Amino acid sequence: MNYMASSSANRGGGVAIWGQDLRSLDLVVDRFLEWLSIRELSQSVQLHLGTTNNRPWVQFELVQERFNEWTPEWDTVGLADRLSKEALSKGDPLEREILVAMLASPITFEFPSLEEFESAVMVRKNIVHAASKTFLSFDAYGAERPEDHWEYDEARGFVVRAGKSVIDALRLATQPGEAGTVYSFSCYRATEYVIALGLAEEVRRCNQTLFEQLQQQAELRAIRSGEFHEVFMKEYGSRQSPLPAKYYVPGDRVWFRNPDADSADALGFEGSWVFYLGSGLFTDFWKRNKAFTLELKCLEMYHWRHSTYRGDDGDLRMDEAKVQSHMRATEQNPDELARIMEQMYRLQDSRGIYADGGCIDPSREYPRWVRPGTTDIRLPDAVSSNA
Repeated sequence: MNYMASSSANRGGGVAIWGQDLRSLDLVVDRFLEWLSIRELSQSVQLHLGTTNNRPWVQFELVQERFNEWTPEWDTVGLADRLSKEALSKGDPLEREILVAMLASPITFEFPSLEEFESAVMVRKNIVHAASKTFLSFDAYGAERPEDHWEYDEARGFVVRAGKSVIDALRLATQPGEAGTVYSFSCYRATEYVIALGLAEEVRRCNQTLFEQLQQQAELRAIRSGEFHEVFMKEYGSRQSPLPAKYYVPGDRVWFRNPDADSADALGFEGSWVFYLGSGLFTDFWKRNKAFTLELKCLEMYHWRHSTYRGDDGDLRMDEAKVQSHMRATEQNPDELARIMEQMYRLQDSRGIYADGGCIDPSREYPRWVRPGTTDIRLPDAVSSNA
């Protein structure tokens, strides 16, 4: 283990965990080192100790050599491939990828306890697994849900029927399997359901009080859009401190913005909300058992500008077949592909501006804390929502 007693030599990111006092911090360090050892990473991490407002903390990050080898310039898109060459045999490869990506983060992930960190990893795993099974019909104008588990109310939105499990309801709406009904969603609403499912699965395991409140909330009123972000999500990275273009942690919710002003007027094509699945892949909810690489996602969005048309109602719409045709042609032209990627890998322009920016968001999103006593999820309609 590479131990550093001062935080002055670190890169300023990684994972920080708080202790109540020095003795409890010693336990955090011991248990985290055990976590690393199980995943064959104990020789790849350094730690730094500090105190803020009389409360001690420990920060973990990759040693510089491993950072350079596994996440050069914060590129985690190729992390799984690089780790596979290490012949690591212990532990879950997805957990290892999540952990290494977090340890390489340029912005610190902070947790009030080791238990909260462990749950954060589990929620990310749940989201990846749920997102990988999600297959939907894209519809920016309408929506459907399984009627035996959901009912619709104009004021409350889609709510879970009384007595039906919120976890079962979310799975049935998003995971049709090979022969089930495929339901209609917008891309943003789809991400809400996947996140809610990933959270609910972990909360059922570790915080029964909060789980009962999630169930109650799902039966009372849907939490949607901006309210969903405020209640359930954290955001890291900003326009002032943007994340690197190729830095992602499995389970991140990611916004790719359409940088073309004209095609962005087509409803549902202002951009694309996806999850990072790890192994260099991003979700494609609209094709069964398919996923995007970063390059293909950017290429798809670039060709939206070449594939719009006016429907009979006069609204701007997208010809998906035309998008695919343009993509195939570009893939056969390496120089043109390189030119497009140079443009699309740029940071997005600010809201309302369409100039020289690309599609890359400066930030990513991930769920809030869930453990008893430290959860920061506050459900607006559930009784006694302080879990």
